Amino acid sequence: MTTVLAIANQKGGVAKTTTVASLGAALAERGQRVLLVDLDPQACLTFSLGVDPEDLELSVHQVLTQGLAPAEAVITTEDGVDLLPATIELARAEAELLTRTGREHVLKSALEDLAEADGPDHAYDWVLLDCPPSLGVLTVAALTAAQGVLVPLQCETLSHRGVGQLLDTVHDVRRFTNRRLEVWGVLPTLFDGRTNHARTVLETISSTYELEVVEPPIPKTIKFAEAPAAGRSILSTQRTGKGAQAYREVAGNLVARAQRPRR
Repeated sequence: MTTVLAIANQKGGVAKTTTVASLGAALAERGQRVLLVDLDPQACLTFSLGVDPEDLELSVHQVLTQGLAPAEAVITTEDGVDLLPATIELARAEAELLTRTGREHVLKSALEDLAEADGPDHAYDWVLLDCPPSLGVLTVAALTAAQGVLVPLQCETLSHRGVGQLLDTVHDVRRFTNRRLEVWGVLPTLFDGRTNHARTVLETISSTYELEVVEPPIPKTIKFAEAPAAGRSILSTQRTGKGAQAYREVAGNLVARAQRPRR
């Protein structure tokens, strides 16, 4: 069965896109078939995997707004994952979908169509959704399509102020469009374990929102900034680095989490 996981946080700069690319590569290393979906009009995930958005004629925008078959836009990347890319056109999707009936289900329907076209023997094991840094139509569509949501979180005081808003949105999605959506927890990113402040913030988030903390924390390193310029994930550019190893461990923990009985 395919596990669809939304990676969401409306605050930018929390390593959300890095997390999607790195977890995708780590899952692929484990022999999983992985699809990454770029839902951010800035197309950072697309660019970071070596694809120039300006060179693309087909993208997730046409899938969501024009009914294009997802397989027509999917690209295979050098990191061993497939990508449903984004372009700047996606910025128009919010407005185009706003008045459309069933807009919350448009991504879910597209992924179901893709699974049906692939057949059970070729279905993806994982679909990771890189949500935009907002709580608009695209993020709600992602949460409606997902079984779980993972929240990357920089361990600084101001970084967790929006967590409550995100959880309110998750609550609304559960009520109206996806009753089985589960919050898988927060993933500490840009973590500096040398500071008491980072550890205190993490403990505060866990107790305040009663959220599971996904281990291990992702360490703060300049290597994450260098990887997108190479068009590869950090698992390719710094295979033995601390960041790459941390994402491999997180991927293993997510695989175990996916095997838990669903509610």
